[in-house]
Amino acid sequence: MADSGGRMGGTMRTVRQHQSSPEREMRGNWVWFMMLSLLLVPVGCNSAPALSSGVRVGVVDPQRVLSETEAGKKVMESISTFMKNRQALIELEEKELKQMEEDFVKQSSVLSANAKKEREGQLRRRMMEFQQKVGELNREVQEKQKEVSDGFREKMEKVAARVAQQLGLQVVIDRSRGGPTLYNDPALDVTAKVIEEFNKTGP
Repeated sequence: MADSGGRMGGTMRTVRQHQSSPEREMRGNWVWFMMLSLLLVPVGCNSAPALSSGVRVGVVDPQRVLSETEAGKKVMESISTFMKNRQALIELEEKELKQMEEDFVKQSSVLSANAKKEREGQLRRRMMEFQQKVGELNREVQEKQKEVSDGFREKMEKVAARVAQQLGLQVVIDRSRGGPTLYNDPALDVTAKVIEEFNKTGP
């Protein structure tokens, strides 16, 4: 009896450990999502800081655009709500699974060997189903993040292109952490202008 309960408890702990993995992936994916990048935007006019070669360059921080525009805030809210809903489903499944385990432990002393074996099999199958469900929900979150972030990126690129044309920029560079820019003169930063244009006119 104690041995059966111990085996089930050990398996349950494994499931809980498994659950923490998608949570970490969600957080990791969220960091990735926050680091949206802008494509280089070739345009041409006449009134912006220039490199020694004469190429007029602007720098944009996509994270600021995401967090300081109305459209970006809606994107973050959408992702957050979606993740919370999926997490609630995981927690509900885990609660039901834990109750099954507790019921089995309580009743195992009065179960026959065959009945105990059958219940153990049911619990193991339910644990496997739970693990599969966690994987499915995690994939749904990743797909949702990609769908929403791709849509926002397209909008941000259009706004950055308009700002570049207004300022006479030939290239707009992504300055997000982990991006290609290690340092830039603050005078090159046109993030505020992109945010203003985004909020004023949209993509």
